[in-house]
Amino acid sequence: MPGPLEGVKVLEFGGLGPSAYATMLLADMGAEVVRIDRPAADAHGTEAMDPALDFLNRGKRSIAIDLKRQGASDVVLSLASASHIVTEGYRPGVAERLGIGPDACLARNPALVYARMTGWGQDGPLAPMAGHDINYIAVTGALHAIGAADGPPVPPVNFVGDWGGGGMYLVAGVLAALREAEHSGSGQVVDVAIVDGVLHMLSSLHSLLAQGLWVDQRGANALDGAAPYYGVYETADGQHMAVGAGEVKFYARLVQAMGVDLPVERQYDRQHWPAARDVLADAFRARTRAEWTDFFADIDCCVTPVLSLNEAVEHPQVAARASVVAIDGQLRSGLAPRFSHSQAVDPAAPPVPGQHSTEVLGAAGLDADALLAAGVVVQR
Repeated sequence: MPGPLEGVKVLEFGGLGPSAYATMLLADMGAEVVRIDRPAADAHGTEAMDPALDFLNRGKRSIAIDLKRQGASDVVLSLASASHIVTEGYRPGVAERLGIGPDACLARNPALVYARMTGWGQDGPLAPMAGHDINYIAVTGALHAIGAADGPPVPPVNFVGDWGGGGMYLVAGVLAALREAEHSGSGQVVDVAIVDGVLHMLSSLHSLLAQGLWVDQRGANALDGAAPYYGVYETADGQHMAVGAGEVKFYARLVQAMGVDLPVERQYDRQHWPAARDVLADAFRARTRAEWTDFFADIDCCVTPVLSLNEAVEHPQVAARASVVAIDGQLRSGLAPRFSHSQAVDPAAPPVPGQHSTEVLGAAGLDADALLAAGVVVQR
């Protein structure tokens, strides 16, 4: 069955993780995504990524183009002219120097949505500087808020900045701009900055801060581990249980089920939190994670085991929805979100860079043989 984005054509300049994640989501929803890769795959970290296991590229096709070769920009512009969305993650000005910036692309395709993914944005004093997820969330206040009160900030992998403030905002931005283009006939540039997205996601904390319901300190608030009813507790076997009993009824059930002597009426009393946490911590250390998991299985008070990536596959809820599956020993996420009558089929395997070069060129009406002979394009 075709996905809800069937017929939408996306041209992605490969290289930036958040952009790749965003286009993976678009591909999962049925969009036709063509990824422009470098002829020689470069490692963007300390270790080279195996293309066959780069699941951010699932469901896409790949064309390998040497963007510095004469004639490369003409190829890109031809592909952009037949696309609805273009995404790039270069530093400001790089795409323009290569002749594939938004002005050049929009001149060929006035209805095009051209999305620019960066950490800092297209302007401002840090716009030309490099950075990574940890840097972007550091200047927003998000990193400051994560971690124990008596320890340093803890990087939340790269979920908050790259995937949340970056990838998801790119998806939202291009779909909104695409809808507008369908009505007006005019495309536009979408400036996606991870810093902007993270700060946007912090709107709820800004609201709590304004009302005096949030303290601008780490490990001192209801949702950052300070509250006894919302945190992680160690078990007898060194594992952990997550408690999210934020509402009065859930906290009351938790206290009653565990048989601990805690005054439920003082749940939101910050002065009471340290003592209550100690009581619950002692109680949780009396049994193993497996024992607590069984204990709370039928008690509706928001208590769950903290599982590793590999363990999550076996969780009954995850397994029931096939939210993540293990194929050939490798974890692969399922499709999200789910659609009632336009769910896309399972995505194809990630391509090798340049795997579909001649196929993509042929569909665009370009001379694949000449471009391959000139070294502009490479077929794998």
